[in-house]
Amino acid sequence: MSKLTKALTAAAGNAGSDPLYAEDVFSTYLYDGNGSSITVNNGIDLAGEGGVVWTKSRTDTNLHYLQSSETTGYLSSNNTNAIAGGNYLNFASDGYTFPYDFAGWNGSGRDYASWTFRKAEKFFDVVTYTGNGTAGRTVAHNLGSVPAVMIVKSTTNGAYGWRVYHQSLGNTDYLRLNETNAAAATAGMWNNTTPTDSEFTLGGASVTNGNGESFVAYLFASDAGGFGDDGSENIIKCGSYTGNATKGLQVNCGFEPQLIITKRADASGHGWMMYDTMRGFVSLDDSQGGGKQLLANSSNAEAEDQRYAPTSTGFELKSTGASVNANGGNYIYIAIRRPMKTPESGTEVFGMATATNTDPLFVTGLVTDLGFYKYIVNTGGVSFGTRLLQGTQLDTATTAAEGTQTAQKFDYQNGFRDEPSPFASTQFIGYGLKRATGFMDVVGFTQADYTEAYTHNLTVVPEMMIVKRRNNTSDWSVYTSAVGNTKYLKLQDTGGEFTGGVWGNTSPTSTQFTFSGAGSPHTYIAYLFATVAGVSKVGSVVHSSTTNVDCGFSAGARFVMVKRTDATGNWYVWDTTQGIVAGNSPFWQLNGGTAQVTNTDYIDPLSSGFTLTSSFTAGTYIFLAIA
Repeated sequence: MSKLTKALTAAAGNAGSDPLYAEDVFSTYLYDGNGSSITVNNGIDLAGEGGVVWTKSRTDTNLHYLQSSETTGYLSSNNTNAIAGGNYLNFASDGYTFPYDFAGWNGSGRDYASWTFRKAEKFFDVVTYTGNGTAGRTVAHNLGSVPAVMIVKSTTNGAYGWRVYHQSLGNTDYLRLNETNAAAATAGMWNNTTPTDSEFTLGGASVTNGNGESFVAYLFASDAGGFGDDGSENIIKCGSYTGNATKGLQVNCGFEPQLIITKRADASGHGWMMYDTMRGFVSLDDSQGGGKQLLANSSNAEAEDQRYAPTSTGFELKSTGASVNANGGNYIYIAIRRPMKTPESGTEVFGMATATNTDPLFVTGLVTDLGFYKYIVNTGGVSFGTRLLQGTQLDTATTAAEGTQTAQKFDYQNGFRDEPSPFASTQFIGYGLKRATGFMDVVGFTQADYTEAYTHNLTVVPEMMIVKRRNNTSDWSVYTSAVGNTKYLKLQDTGGEFTGGVWGNTSPTSTQFTFSGAGSPHTYIAYLFATVAGVSKVGSVVHSSTTNVDCGFSAGARFVMVKRTDATGNWYVWDTTQGIVAGNSPFWQLNGGTAQVTNTDYIDPLSSGFTLTSSFTAGTYIFLAIA
């Protein structure tokens, strides 16, 4: 969607304001402490709009630190302490800074996770008030919808713990954020009164309404709309589910989450568990770990965990443990939607780099959801890894099953792959792609039947799909709209079009794709691509002599993948890191078989896309190009 279209849509649907997206109001940001000064540029306007930054050391037993725009000082979710210190964080229009050494935010050698919640109608609000000790006390808010969760803490009294209202528990029950207790009931907490879209009500309990005490309340909406291009989409869900003690239980949020916070409500001894896609949920199947858990009620460092995996519509339970999935157990959660903007430039969603003497090894310059790299002096294929499958990789030159590769890490803001001893080498090139509306999506699925439809979040019809079975040998099956739904290509093979029912003779839609595989219980990964004006182009071309391929770009293509479909031919890859020039432009092949080739002039630059030269074999080709 163009900027003009967005503006017109916003004017019609959002009362004249610019549309808001999940990434405008929420961010998970990971960083390494340096003991001096940290700047977090997460794109969120805290200086102008206000909000809360919640920070926790991943590697040490430090407290959780929460600082809001409405209070001076910090609170800790894992204790009852009154607010302390000054405004350690300096809120900015695009994030925040922390100017000095402090173990809670910026200790040298420590790894941190921070979650930013911006104030915005139908998402999140922060209010402060003074208690009066009288039941029926009301507090106004600007959430613009009925609060589904309210987290309240006295800022002046260190004896008062955190109290949590969750709509799934009703207006008599509450939970304690700093403890593992089950839900308790008392008329004195919320005055047996459900909050409204303009105020909430308190009872006479001192812990939330002590006379003369100061309080802060964090309010969360649920299923309230207000976001997206037309202002109708939800980005937060505060719900509940009932456990069944069986792995695979699905929880439907209506979207794929990037953060979930869960708590068992009907039994004590179970903490407030925090998971996000930046640090990594558990792998999509039970054969791999990868989950990273922090507890809001504990100072414990991050721990390996295998309880939840994200799905395209919510999350899936991978455990039968009492903390998440006891039979008949009652669990509440807060889920926040993954980023949802349509990109407007290629640099927002694609980056590449040679190996650098840093961590991460490949600094792509963006949050990388799909990362692949090529050792260009080697004849083998390309190693593919994804954020959803941290710690594993697939080789495009073979039909082999997925292999474990602990270096395939994605918990970085600016690239992928961890190396115990990073090295600088131009012989290794890494490519990073970010999942984004209309551009690229990654879907993991388990085949329950031989032919099934699967949900995706590309939001447009995929024009190219690459699917690989992970738990056993199989072809890399490639769909393109130009080839159609009764044929397919093989990524590891030079063959042209193969006829077969891989796609169930069914074209994908803007919400689903159909795949016919080996039946249950096999696991797969799918990479979906589409055309975004000025950003990416999936297409086909009949080439002879010299062919200019107009992709609608303004400054040429940085990445070009080409495959012949009417006869045998390799999967060629050119990019501007190797060099797309008027003359010999180096390439490598996804299907392997050769190292980088540097002595051919098959492609030339073109401002609107790329040019196939007369040296390149004539034929019919499909392509993927990124601006």
